[in-house]
Amino acid sequence: MSQSDIQKQDAGHHLHPFTNTGALNKKGARVITRGEGVYVWDEDGQKLLDGMAGLWCVNLGYGRKELAEVAAAQMNELPYYNTFFQTTHTPAAKLAEAIASVTPGDLNHIFFAGSGSEAIDTVIRLTRHYWAIKGKPYRNILIARENAYHGSTIGGTSLGGMGGMHKQGAPLVPNIEHIRQPYWYGEGGDMSEDEFGLVCARALEDKILEVGPDNVAAFVGEPLQGAGGVIIPPATYWPEIQRICKKYDILLVADEVICGYGRTANWFGSETFGIEPDMISMAKGLSSGYLPIAAVAVGDRVANALIEHDDDFNHGYTYSGHPVSAAVALKTIEIMKEEKIVERLQEEIAPYFQKKLRETVGQHPLVGHIDSVGLVAGMALMKDKANKEAFPSDYDIGMVCRDHCFNNGLIMRATGSRMILSPPLVISKAEIDELCEKAVYCLDLTLESAKAAGAL
Repeated sequence: MSQSDIQKQDAGHHLHPFTNTGALNKKGARVITRGEGVYVWDEDGQKLLDGMAGLWCVNLGYGRKELAEVAAAQMNELPYYNTFFQTTHTPAAKLAEAIASVTPGDLNHIFFAGSGSEAIDTVIRLTRHYWAIKGKPYRNILIARENAYHGSTIGGTSLGGMGGMHKQGAPLVPNIEHIRQPYWYGEGGDMSEDEFGLVCARALEDKILEVGPDNVAAFVGEPLQGAGGVIIPPATYWPEIQRICKKYDILLVADEVICGYGRTANWFGSETFGIEPDMISMAKGLSSGYLPIAAVAVGDRVANALIEHDDDFNHGYTYSGHPVSAAVALKTIEIMKEEKIVERLQEEIAPYFQKKLRETVGQHPLVGHIDSVGLVAGMALMKDKANKEAFPSDYDIGMVCRDHCFNNGLIMRATGSRMILSPPLVISKAEIDELCEKAVYCLDLTLESAKAAGAL
């Protein structure tokens, strides 16, 4: 089939996520045909360096035959069985143990789901159920942050803090509150990073007192805000959040759907930022994106309450602990350990990525500021970076840059006026050099486009 044939099929029947369907159908979707290492190819034969690792998830890169072989073997042995009705199977049992071996603290119990959104719905239900069985059902308010992304189910949308999502599909799940995000470069004003971090963290205490400490069940936050533009909190932020949660005895949940499995150069972002969560939601890198799977790692406090409570937790999914997905995830963790992916990131690749990014991309006249940690970065595109002047709202500088990237061999995501990078964890130094060189070239093209449009 030709690319135009596939595009016609796609336009005729496929509704894409987070997409203006009519506009895409007129333009035609880009058809991706294969991948190898850190690259993918489209139907036209164009080679693209995938600076987003798919959707933050292809951590081990494309074409890992070991993962395909494990999937095929498991399909031949046991392609599916559920984990309801007091049953289990080898892949799910082994994977639960393997996840517990790499999670921080006492997160020793694993509940499986099929996506990050499902994991967040599990967090919401499990948090409220925990307080109910502790005799405090009135503790049912969850607090999250503005501009946070926690998935796109009705539960995930409600917990997330993105206004554009809140406008669609309302009414939302009740008893969810939001506080300000810790975006120092965009919202810190004259405050130092440390001062701003404390101000944003203390907004949690203000909200707790506003709604009543006895009514609050949990605070849920990404260690860094991924889809919100890679917003990395100041160093003072998470220690203060931790202190406040302990003071008011509320659960602390780290949403690590993006950060988990090496993205921040630790197994989990909670380790990078010194968070001691009661639960961690995870997905994406758990299987390196090869098959859908997610999980919630549950600490002893919550897990023991479930175990001691003589009743069912009436929650779960058809594909909870799917044997093929579990087998692939188990192999993913094995490869990460065998190839010392996290150690390589810490000692070599992450420092090189951040240094190279700042020395090249960071010097570009459009780039006002770079937030980065591990192998993830967010760049603010500014009209005048010396004076922190943003582009006008009617000129989508991010999408202009994104399109130039796609047309010139680089996948870099736009979130508003912020450009995001999250390449596969197996990227080499030479490939980082290539990524930065292409990013600078595409920023040059973006600058020319902005001038031609009169936006500069």
